[in-house]
Amino acid sequence: MSYDVQTIRKHFPALAAAHFDGPGGSQVPDVVGEAVAGTLCSGISNRGVVTAAERRASAVVAEARQAVADLLAADPAGVVFGRSMTQLTYDFSRALAKNWGPGDEVVVTRLDHDANIRPWVQAAEAAGATVRWADFDPATGLLATSAVAGLLSSRTRLVAVTAASNLLGTRPDIPAIAAAVHEAGALLYVDGVHLTPHAPVDVTALGADFYACSPYKFLGPHLGLVVAAPSLLETLHPDKLLPSTDAVPERFELGTLPYELLAGTTAAIDFLAGLVPGSGSRRSRLVTSLTALSDHEDTLLARLDAGLAAIPGVTRYGDPSRHRTPTALFAVDGVASQAVYEHLGTQGVNAPAGSFYAIECSRHLGLGDTGAVRAGIAPYTTEADVDALLAAVKSLPGARSAAAGRE
Repeated sequence: MSYDVQTIRKHFPALAAAHFDGPGGSQVPDVVGEAVAGTLCSGISNRGVVTAAERRASAVVAEARQAVADLLAADPAGVVFGRSMTQLTYDFSRALAKNWGPGDEVVVTRLDHDANIRPWVQAAEAAGATVRWADFDPATGLLATSAVAGLLSSRTRLVAVTAASNLLGTRPDIPAIAAAVHEAGALLYVDGVHLTPHAPVDVTALGADFYACSPYKFLGPHLGLVVAAPSLLETLHPDKLLPSTDAVPERFELGTLPYELLAGTTAAIDFLAGLVPGSGSRRSRLVTSLTALSDHEDTLLARLDAGLAAIPGVTRYGDPSRHRTPTALFAVDGVASQAVYEHLGTQGVNAPAGSFYAIECSRHLGLGDTGAVRAGIAPYTTEADVDALLAAVKSLPGARSAAAGRE
């Protein structure tokens, strides 16, 4: 079934401009906004089984857990919701670190967003454990499996790695890394924030013990989630209030859940399942739709890569020949990336500049803390959007003269 981007775009009220800022938060389809508003106005209370409002709240939570389970091929009893992926990763790092001590080791990578680095570094430091760093190749943006495997030992307790770089789009071989991590007897915490919007995900096939992502990156509202096997969650004991339940997964969910955001998450996942017409289970429709979306985005990314390569003075980071999520990081000779970003904005193109919290990655690329311009393709992106971005880059004041001077 072909991917009809124009039909998809009819559900997005905010597309007056060309949005390439999806890696920082995607635009939202109408059905998600309607689900959020409808839940807020529906008559809802804390969960329970006595009143209609209580039953409605319980149903919203159960439906959201099942929707996430369908999206990630996970167990709904292992779906944990929280304010953000960052907050949840801090929570899990503290819970896991209760069992760490001097001599234990934790592995992090320089490819990752800081949300999958700093919580582990700080938790390890507090426990007296050692942090070991896996480097990627700055020329290609690739994190080799051997770069992680070579750091593992019998003292390794956890490895934290991204499924796709939010700065470069690079996709490490997570199943191969997982096999090495598990052979060493360690746990694997995978940041799936930047992969989940762009490809079908099966957490068991990936080998992730914990998989974290953010609905607001895949057309949903602002919150985060982590999935894990319920049996693994049972072994962890986070700090919590005395009267709050000790049941899994609720023991990890501090305070009252945002029911309206959970309803919006379910609506976003249902929308993703319907990107192309189909039948069958929601999981099967998600796989079909996200596979079609991936093909659509790959085609647009190839157009973007080729267009940027043809503009004098543009430097692209990472290896465009490698399969990655639809993300391009680039700079323009003679023009500060912030100025490029601001100019694109005047042309109706949203493509921001920065390190986007992947500060270790940006520094390892030689870009310091300021980073470069990032253009991310989303389900609503068209060829016309890509061409508008390329035209805006070509029209940068000073870019041509700087390139001419260099030549």
